[in-house]
Amino acid sequence: MTFKLNCANDQLSPEEVKELGEMRKRCARRILLSTSLSASGHPGGSLSSLDLLLTTYGIIKHNPADPLAADRDRVVMSIGHISPGVYSVLAEYGYFSEEDFLSGFRRAGSGFPGHVERIVPGVEWDTGNLGQGLSTGVGMAMAMKIKGLDHKVIVYMGDGEMQKGQIVEAMRFAHKYKLNNLLVIVDRNHLQICGRTEDVMPMSIRGLFQTSGWNVENLADGHDYNMISSCFNKVFTGNVADPSLPTMINARTVMGKGISFMENLAKYHGSPLKEDQLDQALAELGMENDFAHWAKLRQEPVSTATRMETRSKYPSIDPGEAITYDAQTVTDNRSAYGSALLSLAEANNDPQAKAKIVGVSCDLEGSVKMGGFKKHMESAFLESGIQEHHAATMSGAISREELVCFFSTFGVFAVSEVYNQNRLNDINHTNIKVAATHVGLDVGEDGPTHQCIDYIGLLRNYFNFSIFMPADPNQTDRITRYVARQPGNFFVGMGRSKMGMVLAEDGTPFFGGDYRFEPGRADWVRKGTAGTIITYGSLTANVMAAWQTLKDAGIAVAVLMVASISPLDRQSITAAAQAGPLLTVEDHHVDTGIGAIVATVLAEEKISTPFKRLGVTRYGSSGKPADLYAEQGLDGRGIAAAFQEMLG
Repeated sequence: MTFKLNCANDQLSPEEVKELGEMRKRCARRILLSTSLSASGHPGGSLSSLDLLLTTYGIIKHNPADPLAADRDRVVMSIGHISPGVYSVLAEYGYFSEEDFLSGFRRAGSGFPGHVERIVPGVEWDTGNLGQGLSTGVGMAMAMKIKGLDHKVIVYMGDGEMQKGQIVEAMRFAHKYKLNNLLVIVDRNHLQICGRTEDVMPMSIRGLFQTSGWNVENLADGHDYNMISSCFNKVFTGNVADPSLPTMINARTVMGKGISFMENLAKYHGSPLKEDQLDQALAELGMENDFAHWAKLRQEPVSTATRMETRSKYPSIDPGEAITYDAQTVTDNRSAYGSALLSLAEANNDPQAKAKIVGVSCDLEGSVKMGGFKKHMESAFLESGIQEHHAATMSGAISREELVCFFSTFGVFAVSEVYNQNRLNDINHTNIKVAATHVGLDVGEDGPTHQCIDYIGLLRNYFNFSIFMPADPNQTDRITRYVARQPGNFFVGMGRSKMGMVLAEDGTPFFGGDYRFEPGRADWVRKGTAGTIITYGSLTANVMAAWQTLKDAGIAVAVLMVASISPLDRQSITAAAQAGPLLTVEDHHVDTGIGAIVATVLAEEKISTPFKRLGVTRYGSSGKPADLYAEQGLDGRGIAAAFQEMLG
């Protein structure tokens, strides 16, 4: 249906209030039917938020015929479990039919999952894990500011959800960057799964937002359409304490609103109604109980007709001119990354216009070498402070808004600490570029808490992340430019230490000049007949030292550098295994990195060859990287000895 509220005045017309009431009955029926049909779901909170949702979609800019319309406002459901309410309202506004929803809800493969997902027309973000929706909304609102657009971003949150720490990170960031295009609506029904919010974890929600510098509006009755409309009008016209800041509406609601025996009971947070209860509830609504009709329809094959494309548009990026570091240069990969990022900014971010590339960091601008990028166009650089959870989620959301977003911090913060945040980015098919420095034992003196040795093992759990580990600054430059031009999620990992360039046998930079990085292609830096050493990243120099030692001993070993961990060059690994012994060498947990990957390839290809894995076998100590490598047999001498031992 087409329904638009006139909120120019504080009071809605009697006709509008009546129509909203009729819409509520139809939506409440769908909420109850959908959860009872699937024998699972969350009816109580859906009924709690229903009146707020109906009013929201009556006010915002949106187009059910074109759910991805460029000029739409964004509604992010941080409380993703109220999908029955969200889907009911979207059906009411014409995004899809009631039949689509009720016949498919919570069925495998359908277009209507248990928690809200982008495959549903009208849904902006896959949610479910509480506490990340505000960071998502902040990312969208920040993107609108960067692009000079006036679209509103509205985030729905639950009161129990406020116990999550990441929410405060997002609050502070939104205040710092004055995201006055951002509105949070808290469904304040005072109940969560285990009872009253005051009993589970007492807190002042209004106080939390106020101390974070937000405007706070109190909505005494989140079911009164005139009060809701008046509150929205106040916010949207800037009639708040400080119009330059974001606003939170604290909406007092009732769990299970409208069904007498469900109201104010935590039980119905996640409990659907039994058959006799459904009869009573629908009778209270004055609606027919046609459960049997829908139950029969759900025996038919599930329909996927409504499922939306989950990928987003991606901007065209000028890669700039590649930098070649000569054979005498000694520098670190992170500096090469910073120089490449600056080059990309110079080619794409016009300080007199709008940015196409955004950089995000967490109090480590100098260490991750983003200073040049920031200096070129400060408005495109977002300093998030020591708030990695928020920064990771926000960066993913920004990358969905036709902007290239580089998120850079140390490996232990960019991967280990934000594993779940990047998991949800992956599920949401974002286009985030995680460029992590200081990975592995190469962090050195900072010790084991900062030595990220699990980056490959963790990232390979995602289905949509590519993993690249450049061997030297020249390859870092080219990989950075490659990922900037490509949609999708990428991880680029770098150590801390300075190094020389990887050289070809004629003494020229192997990865310089016309070298072109290709995902899924490994590089034969050296050819040999005695076997192959497979490596990547920070241990490149040690492997080349081992190659020289073996050569001096009359052992002609090949060196295969695998910068592209995922996708993987299985063909080159297979060829190496068929030619002789294999030794994998890596600054990573020995059981979850390239060694484990190569072992899997050998098993799947049914290849038998002498094979040994070198890597990190225990947490490192605090010391110079060279000493830490030597402790674990990862220096040039240890690598050469391991290969000789394998030869017998």
